[in-house]
Amino acid sequence: MIKYIPTIGLEIHAELKTKTKMFCDSLNDPSEKHPNTNVCPICMGFPGTLPVANKKAIESVLKVGLALGGEIPEVSWFERKSYFYPDLPKGYQISQYESPLVSRAQMSMRGEKGELKVVRIRRVHLEEDTGRLIHDSKPRSTLVDFNRAGIPLMELVTEPDISSAYEARVFAQELQLIFRYLGVSDADMEKGQMRVEANVSLQPEDPNSKIQIQNKLGTKVEIKNINSFRSVERAIEYEIERMAELLDGNKEVRQETRGWDEIKQMTVAMRTKEEAEDYRYFPEPDIPRFSLRSKDPLNPDVSDLQSLGRFLPELPEQKRKRFTQEYKIKSDDIEIMVNEPWLAQFYEEAVSELFSWEVVTPAKVVVGTSLPQLASNWLITDVRKILQDEGVSDRAGLGMTPENFAEFLALIAEGSINSATAKKLLDRIVRHNEDPSDVLSGSEIRQISNDDELLQISIKVIQGNSKAVEDFKSGKETVLQFLAGQVMKETKGRANPEIVQRILIEQLRQKGGD
Repeated sequence: MIKYIPTIGLEIHAELKTKTKMFCDSLNDPSEKHPNTNVCPICMGFPGTLPVANKKAIESVLKVGLALGGEIPEVSWFERKSYFYPDLPKGYQISQYESPLVSRAQMSMRGEKGELKVVRIRRVHLEEDTGRLIHDSKPRSTLVDFNRAGIPLMELVTEPDISSAYEARVFAQELQLIFRYLGVSDADMEKGQMRVEANVSLQPEDPNSKIQIQNKLGTKVEIKNINSFRSVERAIEYEIERMAELLDGNKEVRQETRGWDEIKQMTVAMRTKEEAEDYRYFPEPDIPRFSLRSKDPLNPDVSDLQSLGRFLPELPEQKRKRFTQEYKIKSDDIEIMVNEPWLAQFYEEAVSELFSWEVVTPAKVVVGTSLPQLASNWLITDVRKILQDEGVSDRAGLGMTPENFAEFLALIAEGSINSATAKKLLDRIVRHNEDPSDVLSGSEIRQISNDDELLQISIKVIQGNSKAVEDFKSGKETVLQFLAGQVMKETKGRANPEIVQRILIEQLRQKGGD
């Protein structure tokens, strides 16, 4: 069977987070449920209206370009892209073609084997979104909602550098993270705020293959209507298999646009592309060209590029590298915190506070792990579990402060509480926003580590379990765990398990010598 090399390029659209639309002052409100509410004569394309470009939207795209190391032109402008669509009010779209805001950028990602891969980005430009068609239950009836029409829409086009469905999904996920870190878009695919289209072609792995292809990359097929990361991967995998079957059967792969059917889990033909569409681009006459590097205070078209670049936040890959070097915690934990930035911020504040506690010195730490990993273990596993039970997904819903969490960790690190009591204490801190010291002083939860107190309880347990003592004498050392469990029961889980085990062994060995 002939092996094929997939070549994949992505086109990704993201709706930008601005107060108003791209060329008017109608609200950009994705949560608006009432149709045709956020509209005005400009975004509805009424004759005689004049559009004015949204400065924040332009700056948002420039931030993306700077974060991805792209080239920014001296001057840019908007153009009319002419085509008819029912939810495009003007009959044309204001977009960019000749002078995109960003060109020749790139993004690093991890391949399937963990290798670092660089994907080139051809262009990132700005345009306005279309409206939304609603197909009514009544046959032959379609309604149009123009609330979305005119929302700032950023389009990012990659070079065909992606080699698998897995890489395509990872690229899209990493790009979503970057958009969110920069604060330019929520990029929620379920809400349609980020849409992915894939261009896929195949070529034989063996250059001497008898299969004839139109060009060295093979015939390109475009896949539209992909609305989740899982679907990105599945749609491309399906299309690669479909095209390979055609080539194996000496059949032609047609250049066409296909859609992804989520229910049938397959791509379906939408339309053929025999020749390139003629959008008849020409400069938008109602919006003048604008400078992107102007230092003239009388012509401040957009914010200074140096200022935009200087205030860029730490990006996901930078955070991964820093957490690995600075905290040396597990990579899986780092990935969770990179995907939930508020969690990473809380973690760093708590660890910083933890190291400031005088009681937590290397000599006093009794846990068998580093303090940063101890903090990560409890935050990633136990705190997140409580938050999920409470339906909390961000810091605003978390009552526990980093200071209280650090104090809680300090109690564990110095051996003041064991794992069982720690879980009870954490539940009180997270759910009821209580101070760890107040909880401990007001209830019997602090770990018992006093030798004399635990000795008395251990002797009582040994005296009440003569059969277990005899079993221990006969060599069944597993009964030690049973006796330790009885001590924990007597202390309601508060006994220090290491001290209990030491005392029991000493007492049982004395019994064995009697």
